[in-house]
Amino acid sequence: MPHNREILRNARRNGKIALPARKGHLSREKGPNTSELAGRIAAYAPHDGTFKLRVPNLFASRYSRVNSECVHALRSASLCIIAQGAKSVIVADEVFEYDPSRMIVFSVALPVAAQITRASHSQPYLSLKLDLDLHKIAELVLKVFPQGLPPAQERSAVYLAPADARIVDAATRLMECLAQPRDADLLGPLMVDEILIRLLRSPIGVRVAQMGFAESSIHRVAKAISWLRANYSQPMKVEELAEMVHMSVSSFHEHFKDVTSMSPLNYQKVLRLQEARRLMLSALMDANVASQRVGYLSASQFSREYSRFFGNAPTKDIARLRQDTRLWA
Repeated sequence: MPHNREILRNARRNGKIALPARKGHLSREKGPNTSELAGRIAAYAPHDGTFKLRVPNLFASRYSRVNSECVHALRSASLCIIAQGAKSVIVADEVFEYDPSRMIVFSVALPVAAQITRASHSQPYLSLKLDLDLHKIAELVLKVFPQGLPPAQERSAVYLAPADARIVDAATRLMECLAQPRDADLLGPLMVDEILIRLLRSPIGVRVAQMGFAESSIHRVAKAISWLRANYSQPMKVEELAEMVHMSVSSFHEHFKDVTSMSPLNYQKVLRLQEARRLMLSALMDANVASQRVGYLSASQFSREYSRFFGNAPTKDIARLRQDTRLWA
């Protein structure tokens, strides 16, 4: 598992930013006008940080400087629209870049490393994130595809698509209605439905629709991920996970890697390392206690894997992060 700086450096040197060639490379076309959306996001994100809004599952973010290195987090299944600025996200060893010309969808909960690549005090990074309700997607799929869902062979952790002007317009109107609490409560959910319907009708709509179907591979992998998130510190047997989602071991391995870009074992490892880092930072645990808490039996193995993933040994990494609180605040 190479360190993130190495992944970004290699991807930029080899021209492998965004989606791999087999998933369709997107040109850097100018996207829809997002200036009005940017202004409305700025009003609800008055300083750097991420803010939960009145409409359920909706978040606004502002950041006024680029990241010197990647910030690690668990990203939920979501649609993200950038109104101003740009960002890179690493999932396993794949790098995705997006900006106002591209919208991005995360199909399942994924441990990611993110880096804001364009932002300033005068023109901060401004984005809107909508966490996706899989039950709502399943409900709307029946309306958008009344004749049945077309086949979709591709399974992926992340989908990029050109930003849709109609989705940006709906997001702008959604932000506008937040000014009136009654409008937000009554009209907000309808506007969220509009965004989801337009997303389902977009070029990646059939793939997004798969997220809501209980028998789809994406939905089954999401069920396994829910178990891993709740039990990351416990021993994991791939055979039992496969049985839980009614798949053969070989099929489960294949589908899990297609959807998340990593194996079940690596997914659990990243969850453990991210949680150990959080415990050392927020709960002031030492490395040995944190490693045991997240399920490691060997302190030396934890130190090796932590160093390989974050680029520094646990003690050195935590000391550095505490000096620069912007990296983990």
